[in-house]
Amino acid sequence: MATAKKPAGRPRKQQPEQATEIQAPVETKNFRSEFEEDIYQKVPREYEIINGGGILYLMGKSEYSTYDKDKGSVMSIRYCEGENSIYKDDQSEASVMSPVVFENKRLFVPPTKPNLAKFLDKHPFNEKNGGSIFRFVDYQKNAKDTIEKEFEVVDALVLVRTKPTDELLSVATSLGINTERLMDEVKHDLTIYAKRNPKVFVSMFDNPATKVKSDVKNAISFGILSTNGGYVRWKDTNNHIIAIPEGKDAVDVFVRYCLTEAGSVVYDEIKRQL
Repeated sequence: MATAKKPAGRPRKQQPEQATEIQAPVETKNFRSEFEEDIYQKVPREYEIINGGGILYLMGKSEYSTYDKDKGSVMSIRYCEGENSIYKDDQSEASVMSPVVFENKRLFVPPTKPNLAKFLDKHPFNEKNGGSIFRFVDYQKNAKDTIEKEFEVVDALVLVRTKPTDELLSVATSLGINTERLMDEVKHDLTIYAKRNPKVFVSMFDNPATKVKSDVKNAISFGILSTNGGYVRWKDTNNHIIAIPEGKDAVDVFVRYCLTEAGSVVYDEIKRQL
């Protein structure tokens, strides 16, 4: 028995194509600008006069031209207390310039005046912009510099305590410190110098001129060399070694000579006689 064919159903409806959703461009934030704004609006800033000044220093109501890196052009800036921007082009026509006054060479800018801080940071008189009138007081940097200087002193004092006696005597002689005393007295004088000039003191231990200078001074003290009459000469034979230019220190000139190829032979003989 034949089976009847099932009538064809209605054709499937075509699904309408979904419109592609257009994504709105994501707004990128200038994190550097936001960070700077945060500093200006939350942290008080201090500025100090470095040249001139007095009880009061008035910068006056003036506008200045300065190159702005962010804008890539020369801009006119001025401080108007009622304006948000320091740029003249962005200020209203009715804006009025305000004076900037330092008291006792100091100006404290509260977070409520970010436009004043920006004006001072962009000002051509600011030391960081090549000026010589005032600068921003960076307490964080000052603290870091202080710590580094303290560490330099510590490093120098460690050398006074740990270096062998012969090296300490070489440095002391090079510095003109009297070494004909107890070693504790010599170390006392070295300690004073190390505290005052820690970087120089530390560098002297690695400087070949230090040992040479010590030997030259000892050679003069022991009567091996003479520096009288504008010459360095052998004391026993009175033979000239080198002439000393007028106004120059004989020991310093002779030390530099000993460090040359020609002077190395002379220095070897000095060490032999010592």
